[in-house]
Amino acid sequence: MLELLGAGLLNILQAKYLLSLVIGTLAGVVGGALPGVTITMTIILILPFTFGLDPLQGLAAMTGVYVGGSAGGLVTACLIGIPGTPSAIATTFDGFPMARKGQPGRAVWLGVWASFWGGLLGGVFLIATTGPLAAFALEFGPWEFFSLFLFALAMVAGLTEASLLKGLISGAIGLMATIIGADPIMGVPRLTLGSEFLQGGFQFLPILIGVFAFAQIMTDIEKMGGPAPAGTVARVAPSLSVSHLKVIAEILGRPFLLLRSTVIGILIGVLPAIGGSAANIMAYDQAKKFSRHPERFGTGTPEGIIASEASNNANVGGSLVTIMAFGIPGDAVTAVMLGAMIIHGIQPGPLFVSQEPRLAYGIFAAYLLAHLIMVLLVGAGARLFLRIVTVPKPVLIPVVLVFCVIGAYALNNIIENVYVLLLFGVLGYAMVKLGFPLAPLILGVVLGDQIEVNLVRAIMTDANPWLFLTRPISGTLIGLSVVSVAFAVWQHYRTRARLAETAEPDVDF
Repeated sequence: MLELLGAGLLNILQAKYLLSLVIGTLAGVVGGALPGVTITMTIILILPFTFGLDPLQGLAAMTGVYVGGSAGGLVTACLIGIPGTPSAIATTFDGFPMARKGQPGRAVWLGVWASFWGGLLGGVFLIATTGPLAAFALEFGPWEFFSLFLFALAMVAGLTEASLLKGLISGAIGLMATIIGADPIMGVPRLTLGSEFLQGGFQFLPILIGVFAFAQIMTDIEKMGGPAPAGTVARVAPSLSVSHLKVIAEILGRPFLLLRSTVIGILIGVLPAIGGSAANIMAYDQAKKFSRHPERFGTGTPEGIIASEASNNANVGGSLVTIMAFGIPGDAVTAVMLGAMIIHGIQPGPLFVSQEPRLAYGIFAAYLLAHLIMVLLVGAGARLFLRIVTVPKPVLIPVVLVFCVIGAYALNNIIENVYVLLLFGVLGYAMVKLGFPLAPLILGVVLGDQIEVNLVRAIMTDANPWLFLTRPISGTLIGLSVVSVAFAVWQHYRTRARLAETAEPDVDF
């Protein structure tokens, strides 16, 4: 393993791969620092530029975006009180108060170095567990894969906070999008209504760009007329000079906090479609509960910044484990990476590490190096990033929209993909307005074909449907799917009961 990792590091250090990694990390840091431009949107904008690249060049750039974006949000979170990405929300709670107390450099660098150490610990987990988990997944037959994908979909739908029903409907819409066009086994056209547009089905990437980017842009346009967010008045050029050794010692002097937050980030990253936004909030919450001074949280305590930033970068390592070992995207960013792999003719999953060791260990190496590059870029350009975030949205939004359209068109150089982007963009925006979560829809689109293929293969191998329940791994996964949905229902009713208890009783005069 170490030999392969060493070879991967030497490979990535070649100029063409290193340049892609640096550009990707820079784009991630800038995109992460721009409020409203999420990591998902940044990686979607980068995607078209990777079509003509070597697969490892493209994946190195995307890995850089992922790592850089996870850390970039902390700059604006600490200095102007606006998290650049949802995964930096909890960083704002203590980073901004610390900066307002006259310690902006300490706030930013606590976040940067916590991201660095959390990310590296996540990298150890990524490198150590991907191979064994992939080997375990080789024991899977079509029954187990069908049950695994079903479990992923049930869990994501069940984790939607607002409504289990809306989560399930969103996932069903994603699955329905995959049954239009030729079926993946026999190639028989389905639900095409005689339309040439529908005969080819809907490709995943235009759907992803439409659902996430278009819906995000429309939401931003709505907010443009509103009041400026709190904290914008603090946009002055602060001094970010600190003693880095002192900051690092401050982080490493809290080993249990660092390890606990990292483990939370990794575990949430491994679970499909939850993401860094949940990881940083949960790590912050646990840090507060275990702290000897919980009353200091929210006033500029370093523990809050360390917990939030260590967890959201460790979350990246966990997400990469899921996609590389099982072929399941951990979140929207890895969903784009999965699409990019397929475009380059690479199939992620249990055989990925053994069949593509150069590529797999190249991604590991890119992940590790991206953290070092992120630290150097933030050190060199934190003040410049603050100037970039002041770009007015009326200028920024049209540019982002044009890149989205170019990205969809460049996928196959056909205008139909732009129509798909528009169609699912409108659908995604309508779902956001109606309170439907988008993550189950995307996971349904990603997994729909695989669920169908493995279901058909299982039935063609043996028509006995009880095998889905009697095979140990498959039966366990289906059981976990049921438990996941039942737990979500119980949680929903418990929340409603608590709300009813806290509501003031009607008084009969």
